[in-house]
Amino acid sequence: MRSEAAPIKFGTDGWRGVLGIDITLERLLLVAEAATQEMLFRGTSGLTNKVVIGYDCRFLAPEFAEAIAVALKGYNVQPLLADTPVTTPSCSWAVVENQALGALVITASHNPPEWLGLKIKGPLGSSVDEGFTKSVEERMLAGGIAISAEADIQRFQCRQRHLIELQRKIDLSSLLKGIRKMGLKVIVDSMHGSAAGCLKEIFGSESNDFLKEIRISRDPLFGGNSPEPLAKNLKELIASTKAFSREGNPAIGLVFDGDGDRIAAIDENGRFCSTQLLIPLFIEHMAGVRHLPGCVIKTVSCSDGISSITEKFGRELVECPVGFKYIAQEMLRRQTLLGGEESGGIGFGDHLPERDALYAALLLLEAIVYEGKPLGVRIDSLLKQIGKSFYDRIDLQLRDIDSRQRVEEFLRKSPPSLVADKKVQEVIDLDGFKLRFGERNWLMFRFSGTEPLLRIYCEAPNQKEVARTLAWAKDFSLQI
Repeated sequence: MRSEAAPIKFGTDGWRGVLGIDITLERLLLVAEAATQEMLFRGTSGLTNKVVIGYDCRFLAPEFAEAIAVALKGYNVQPLLADTPVTTPSCSWAVVENQALGALVITASHNPPEWLGLKIKGPLGSSVDEGFTKSVEERMLAGGIAISAEADIQRFQCRQRHLIELQRKIDLSSLLKGIRKMGLKVIVDSMHGSAAGCLKEIFGSESNDFLKEIRISRDPLFGGNSPEPLAKNLKELIASTKAFSREGNPAIGLVFDGDGDRIAAIDENGRFCSTQLLIPLFIEHMAGVRHLPGCVIKTVSCSDGISSITEKFGRELVECPVGFKYIAQEMLRRQTLLGGEESGGIGFGDHLPERDALYAALLLLEAIVYEGKPLGVRIDSLLKQIGKSFYDRIDLQLRDIDSRQRVEEFLRKSPPSLVADKKVQEVIDLDGFKLRFGERNWLMFRFSGTEPLLRIYCEAPNQKEVARTLAWAKDFSLQI
């Protein structure tokens, strides 16, 4: 493990690092101060002087959040401190509801247990853009923290207010009837994160007969794994979902990441369903059943299947770089049905310009009971309409930053024309380099801006070709 702190630099969604090395109270206060100054500078009429401060279930997150709230009293703002660990979408909703300047959320999302970080939300609840974070980095150079002597901090029911809003957006009575009619069992895995107990609270005591929760206790070590909704981290959820289905009733597993803004699902057969499979189902339900207006926004790393279902419903497709902040920027510019990314984040135009895994979970259940068919049956039916493809991603750790830069420079100047015997038809440089061989057949290289890490994505007609293409890409990258 590193012994020296990395420079403070914002990534695709906030600033994160190893607790005690990159993330210390002194550095966190410096970033929070600079972010608050920028919020005040950009504040527009109609906004209050409130700043929402939330935190997840990680080690020292509650204590750091309280320290920030005390410090910000010296900046002529009213800090609203959550009274319990909350999901990041709860903070986004609190910003909108309180007409606040923004939110500071102490979380490292899906990163390993030893990490912590800070997410910044703007006045509409969305992640702030690169211009905002660049200004924050510049303000930090000035230094100085105005600590307030006043420690009387207002705490508020951030989590509860968010759950009330979600109850309002869904016809719970009809949803409950549909779940019971199907005999559907719902198993929820919050991965020891801040979404624990939320669905149970939304549905109330009526859910006791169909909803089961696992890994709901606060554990800053997250059971020894990163709280990321990936198949390798979900053995208990997969086993539980399959076991319930074998008893004769359909079951669905729902999983949320550490701060409750990402979602994945397990179908009745134990199949892991990432947002690559879920987004087409959401589009079909929101456009075809709810008849909601708007375009579909996806990141460049998302499956071509999303493009196919979008075209089927005659909607405009907007493609953007990886990172939900780019989706949020588009959602603020145009009428949007939904915006999604391959890593589990989905935002809906009738809700917030931000990810909200709890709202996505409720809509997913609604889509299933509307047809009265289990998740796996629904997805298989949809894939017959739009075509099936396979997808995977690997994260390749290179030797050093110089190695990363060499690969990037090589791809920029002379991208390969042939990849694993497949002819490259198009090179897309929207975010990294995406080499397209045909429909649902592509390879993408994307580079970390802060570490020698190369993310390699692939979609192909079969799993064997995905594996072969990724193996070629790995060898290619290590040889440069």
